[in-house]
Amino acid sequence: MLPFPYTVEGGAGPKTIVFLHGFGACREIWRDVMTSLAAEAKLLAYDLPGHGHSLECEGMGGAKPAARAILADLAARQLGKVHLVGHSMGGAIATLMALADPGSVASLTLLAPGGFGPEINATLLRRYAAATGRKQIRASLAAMSGPRSVPPDHVVDALCRMRKRPRQLQALIDMAAAMTKDDRQGVIPGAQLDTLDMPVMVVWGVEDPLLPVSQTEALPSHFHLHHVLDAGHMLVEEAPDLVAEIVRRNTRRRARRLRPALGAAAS
Repeated sequence: MLPFPYTVEGGAGPKTIVFLHGFGACREIWRDVMTSLAAEAKLLAYDLPGHGHSLECEGMGGAKPAARAILADLAARQLGKVHLVGHSMGGAIATLMALADPGSVASLTLLAPGGFGPEINATLLRRYAAATGRKQIRASLAAMSGPRSVPPDHVVDALCRMRKRPRQLQALIDMAAAMTKDDRQGVIPGAQLDTLDMPVMVVWGVEDPLLPVSQTEALPSHFHLHHVLDAGHMLVEEAPDLVAEIVRRNTRRRARRLRPALGAAAS
């Protein structure tokens, strides 16, 4: 396996924001969000393991190995604490990164994250995995979006290019099958989520057809939650300006102040 061969970097500023796309996507989906934030932070977007230029690299095999590989790559870059932004599968990976190494994560912004409940529209995900050509990709994106959303041309073009790479389409089909075994997805235990003390913002489209918005009902009480009306699962494409503003605000929040253990002196 190779280390991460490609990321896209930009921006300048005192903090670093790291973007992790969802299943079947690529780093280029963040274009509009990153443009909005470029004047105030360093920006880094990955092609996740199994996607695009990271088709065969460290971290293959699911969200946990991907989280370990990205943490190792960030440590090698010596960036200090970073703000993580993850969509769907990327949200699950970002959460696992924060759980594995909370000292390296300044904040979490999770857009319809995977792993927050067992329910998943497996048929829809598998359809998206197998989509090839502009017409099929556009139709799959539309099916995962809100009823009035139109998939952006630059995203459709980027996904078309990615899926033309050798072995990419079969890799997505295989990953989708593994992710939706028995038509369910893996779940990150709520007790683990409650230990996260950095600012956590969860954003969910009310019309999400892939991961039901009801998965927000069991979030830890200290998580911030933003419902996006009329939006579906593809929040990065459907509402890039809103996503950028939410990221901006969450990176300015202070960490949660944990209560001292029973019998310990409060500082």
